[in-house]
Amino acid sequence: MARLFDAVIIADWTAAETKKLGDQSLWLGVAKRDVRFRLYAETHNTATRAEGEALLASLLAEHRKRGDRVLVGFDFCFGFPAGTAARLGLTETPAWSATWKFLGQNVVDKADNTNNRYQVAAKMNRLMTDEAWPFWGAPAKQTQRWLTATKPTTAHDIPEFRATEDAARKGRLQPKSVWQMHGAGAVGGQTLVGIPAVRRLLDKAGPSGAVWPFGTGWRALTAADVEPLSLVVAEVWPSLFPVTPEPGEFKDQAQVRTTAMALAEMDDKGLLGPAFGPPKGADETLVARVEGEEGWILTV
Repeated sequence: MARLFDAVIIADWTAAETKKLGDQSLWLGVAKRDVRFRLYAETHNTATRAEGEALLASLLAEHRKRGDRVLVGFDFCFGFPAGTAARLGLTETPAWSATWKFLGQNVVDKADNTNNRYQVAAKMNRLMTDEAWPFWGAPAKQTQRWLTATKPTTAHDIPEFRATEDAARKGRLQPKSVWQMHGAGAVGGQTLVGIPAVRRLLDKAGPSGAVWPFGTGWRALTAADVEPLSLVVAEVWPSLFPVTPEPGEFKDQAQVRTTAMALAEMDDKGLLGPAFGPPKGADETLVARVEGEEGWILTV
């Protein structure tokens, strides 16, 4: 069975506001083949998101010159719970694209890693509810009327999780909500600074790039689907893959290496293509929700 991709790159993004290397910084894991077509992995670490974005673009350019097809996975949410775009007052369709455009216009992420993610979260709260909800969690110096340090206790009708997190939470793992901005495992900040980076990446790729499941459809992918493309971008969650750091490895470094290798090995066995499709029993309503606004975590 033909492989879909020649290489897999996994990006462990960060929302850090200072330059940082090593633990809890930006890591890229690359699974590719040597001259004898043997699969191996390498990892890269950058001190800022701007450097990471530039390195990723360089890696993709090298693969593109060789005519390779590359899967790039990012470890943050590509979408928000259904209804978010409407609550923000965004009327363009599809909803996911309108939200990506909104973030591209509002998020300021400077070359030294300083960014305005907390201000953007507060603005989204103001537009959606005019309260400190649904985004929550901020350091004391970033709290304000529309963003609190702790999770509000009052009940609201905005879903805390997307359908993909609800599905993942049926297992042993407990993914965080995209609305949580601060604290251990929080993904909200990464999502706000990460989506604009993915949008820029896809803009550069043009028609040779696609984002799953929004641009490809939530369906199993075949070699014929991927053949015209040089780049497919997907949301991943490295915690789904058991990891054992090698001596001297940082945890994030080990996770991107392990995830890249796991997906490449799935591809070798013909198991990756079906993983792009919905789980058994997904109805039309769920498919529309996932393709139109929420997205899905690959392999959930």
